[in-house]
Amino acid sequence: MDFMREYEKWLNSPALSAEERSELESIRNDPGEIEARFYGPLEFGTAGLRGTMRVGLHNMNIHVVRWATQGFCSVIAQGGREARNRGVAVCMDCRNNSMAFARAAAEVCAANGIHVRIFESLRPTPELSFAVREYRCQAGINITASHNPKEYNGYKVYWSDGAQLPPQHADAVAAALTGIDIFTGVKTMDYGEAVRAGLIEVLGEETDRRFMSNVTAQILDRETVEQVADTFRVVYTPFHGCGYRLVPEALRALGVRHILCEPRQMVIDGNFPTVVSPNPENPEGFALAVELARENDAAFILGTDPDSDRVGVMARDRSGEYRVVTGNQTGVLLLDYLIGAMRRAGRMPRQPVVLKSIVTTEMARRAAEENGVRCFDTFTGFKFMAEKKNELEAAGSGKVIFSYEESYGYMLGDYVRDKDGVTASMMLAEMAAWYFARGMTLFDALEELYRKYGFYAEQTHNLVMPGLEGLADMAKLMKRLREDPPAAIGGTAVLTRKDYADGTVTDCAAGTVHKMELAGSNVLRFETADGTSVIVRPSGTEPKIKVYVLTKGDSEAACAANLKKYGLWAAALQN
Repeated sequence: MDFMREYEKWLNSPALSAEERSELESIRNDPGEIEARFYGPLEFGTAGLRGTMRVGLHNMNIHVVRWATQGFCSVIAQGGREARNRGVAVCMDCRNNSMAFARAAAEVCAANGIHVRIFESLRPTPELSFAVREYRCQAGINITASHNPKEYNGYKVYWSDGAQLPPQHADAVAAALTGIDIFTGVKTMDYGEAVRAGLIEVLGEETDRRFMSNVTAQILDRETVEQVADTFRVVYTPFHGCGYRLVPEALRALGVRHILCEPRQMVIDGNFPTVVSPNPENPEGFALAVELARENDAAFILGTDPDSDRVGVMARDRSGEYRVVTGNQTGVLLLDYLIGAMRRAGRMPRQPVVLKSIVTTEMARRAAEENGVRCFDTFTGFKFMAEKKNELEAAGSGKVIFSYEESYGYMLGDYVRDKDGVTASMMLAEMAAWYFARGMTLFDALEELYRKYGFYAEQTHNLVMPGLEGLADMAKLMKRLREDPPAAIGGTAVLTRKDYADGTVTDCAAGTVHKMELAGSNVLRFETADGTSVIVRPSGTEPKIKVYVLTKGDSEAACAANLKKYGLWAAALQN
């Protein structure tokens, strides 16, 4: 694409406001900035779109949102009148411009004769997934950039099962967009006119009640929560986002009496003024919550990201300090608790199944299988977990009781097909209360699980590669690792190499190659002689390569030594 020509096209378009035109005029003498904004469109994939909010083809703005929606409408319309009538559910998070982008998407859908159900205000991502399923919509649109910094926004798209768009539909949207002019090829209509015509319907309290009825149906042990209700205290922060109302409501329904919400972070604000990044994976974001927990002798801290699909946990240890429980650790704790609690409550299904991503700890497999629960791997992304859940349950081959990723995403129940920070927060509080009733912290519980299942440890290294050069560097690194794979990592021999792009498994000693079930994703896995797996993949939402080290050992110290050894190799990849 000729980026200067595209820049001039935008600059001269009557669709731009005076403010947008002024922004573009301000970069007229900066060819590098012009290229960064106009070298090509944001790539439409299974995660939709995500980018910084600026004027330009490669950024998130109202013109790109309308254009993407027009392409999505063309795919929906292929289902005929029935698909248009089933329509689209539209949701938004707390970010700057999210409401404007959501309304713009609704206006395009309405102009294309597609019925819209739009939430009156911000709602958690899992409620959007629920609404698609509950109202039998053909599709869903969610304006969110999840846990990204304040400069970002995004456009997530869902299909009729409530999961994010499967690859074939994402490819169809991407193909449709190539034939749509961003300014002249988009249909739109006035929002108020569309409401009056019955093309746009507003969702509110009734949908919340339906969603929360399903959430609270997951509760397994109210009795234990009641036993400790006078002394069990939970601190919660929504990081200025969508969980501010429904997460505390879920905790109250569970029976938690002392819910301490961090007041400064309960304020809805897309600038996220109290944190550098609103990501529950970053411990520094919990500083205010830890302060509140110390003041009130709380045992347990929960934090959901801005669209409330992820949840992070901190817990008090025996010394009284508050420490992070990682996503891998949280998932194993919750998995082990769910198995026990479901059996105690008589709610364990026949043929129970757990799903995890390929980069999630192998301790989950051990915990599941030792308890008679099958464990399946999927690619990273809950759309793949939703696909596997649908496949297994439709065939009568198993009932999925829990799905999770190491990146703080957990899915329970049958009413959503995406990460669900609302339900997960409630169930994590139930689990923490159960251990609290036994005089145990979550770290006591984790040590007990290590004794039971063995010592495991995990670490993720982010090799940040921003800009156009970064994209090229990421591609070069993956190419180099395929063409010249390491025979050893950190001085330990690589026994098996897996390439998830073509689904091949190489026995490095024998030189033999065979196929595995999973294929079609740009991921490499190296399995070493000491039982460690090193997994390398480009991020699907951020400009970085992620290197996951999953290890095990006969002690915590052995695991720590492995993490250090393999971490040095991961860091050296960027040089």
